[in-house]
Amino acid sequence: MSTLRPQEAVERALALSRSDDCIVIADEASTANLRFAGNTLTTNGVTRSARLTVIALRSTGDGVASGVVSRAAVTADGVEDLVRAAEAVAAGAEAAEDAAPLVPPGDAAAGGGWDDPPAETGIGVYEGVAPALGEAFARAAAEDRRLYGFANHTLTSSFLGTSAGLRLRHDQPTGLLELNAKGAGGSVWTGAGTRDFADVDVAALTGDLARRLAWGERRIDLPAGRYETLLPPSAVADLMIYLYWSAGARDAHDGRTVFSAPGGGTRVGEKLSPLPLTLSSDPGAAGLECSPFVLAHASGRESSVFDNGTPLTATDWISDGTLTALTQTRDSARRTGLAVTPAIDNLIMTGGDGGATLDDMIARTERGLLLTCLWYIREVDPQRLLLTGLTRDGVFLVEDGAVVGAVNNFRFNESPVDLLGRVTEAGATAPTLPREWSDYFTRAAMPPLRVPDFNMSTVSQAS
Repeated sequence: MSTLRPQEAVERALALSRSDDCIVIADEASTANLRFAGNTLTTNGVTRSARLTVIALRSTGDGVASGVVSRAAVTADGVEDLVRAAEAVAAGAEAAEDAAPLVPPGDAAAGGGWDDPPAETGIGVYEGVAPALGEAFARAAAEDRRLYGFANHTLTSSFLGTSAGLRLRHDQPTGLLELNAKGAGGSVWTGAGTRDFADVDVAALTGDLARRLAWGERRIDLPAGRYETLLPPSAVADLMIYLYWSAGARDAHDGRTVFSAPGGGTRVGEKLSPLPLTLSSDPGAAGLECSPFVLAHASGRESSVFDNGTPLTATDWISDGTLTALTQTRDSARRTGLAVTPAIDNLIMTGGDGGATLDDMIARTERGLLLTCLWYIREVDPQRLLLTGLTRDGVFLVEDGAVVGAVNNFRFNESPVDLLGRVTEAGATAPTLPREWSDYFTRAAMPPLRVPDFNMSTVSQAS
């Protein structure tokens, strides 16, 4: 925030406000990254950014209008101009549909003291990972493999203040490592999400890549069709995250989505899976911790600026196979009559078969496909949540409990909601990195799933 600390920016904006109520969010972030290609580190660097969001609220007689303006790198002299811009937007706006009283002040600030400096990351976060990558590069070169990929770590401090007296702060670390190996067996991928890289085992990740490349040295062509398929946790995460993003209560209540009930209302209370699967979010989940309160920079059908500061608690979206909640603002909760359950920035599926690993599930597969990951996922039909996409970086054939070779890629057509009703086995839950959505969502823990008839609709020439 130039010479202005984020906390000072919040307080100054609130003091300058002439609106009936005001909400201010200051975000300050630092990012450290490593990139590598062909077994060689290519670039590294550190960047910093800051953004100030002012939400001006104006009483209209029949409600409350809101004006939201957000700008990067606001200096001390620029705060007033930003506040006036938000007030001008509010002055020209009609009463907001999602208007609600500001959240009253809570207890002590979350995620660290309000007055403490913003948290920062740096290249030092890789002090354990970088040497391990160097050793992996040497092994790969000696065994005629090439490693490509990147590591990224961002630490964002968010400061939320309101004219109602609320002052909350949250520090969010977000890290990931993506690795791609190429060799005689084709191309394979793995990745890991992390808070600080202390839990990232580079040797284990690259060892798994070497094993998959060895599987790929035998190539087998298969036609399109429905196959028994083992989905690893990463692929499950990509499908369940799209389900989660599509689980807005207002859209469901308005008849727009797969979670809309015939004749009106929502499908909350309906059984979705015969297995006792639970899909949940918890801001305090170990290793997947995220903001314990709402941080909404804009209003939409699934978020509301009026909800800023609303406490977040562990929520089951699906419990023992039954749909139990949809993402709710306070406004949509009034419309639907359901509990207020705002979105939370992590996703966890449990309820699998004890400690069964993906290898255990391979060992009891007579004939089926083993996927690595999915990509280019797009929605085809929101009423069914039908998705299409491609397999990527390794599809393998399993016969009699062993992987016997790599097969061609496919385009798939599947609904994650329908898929939940057909799953016959779920393994042990483990932290995973979604491949497709890692730019937006990294905090996930999923089991591998067995689907008896996964729809590989066409053969893909992607390689």
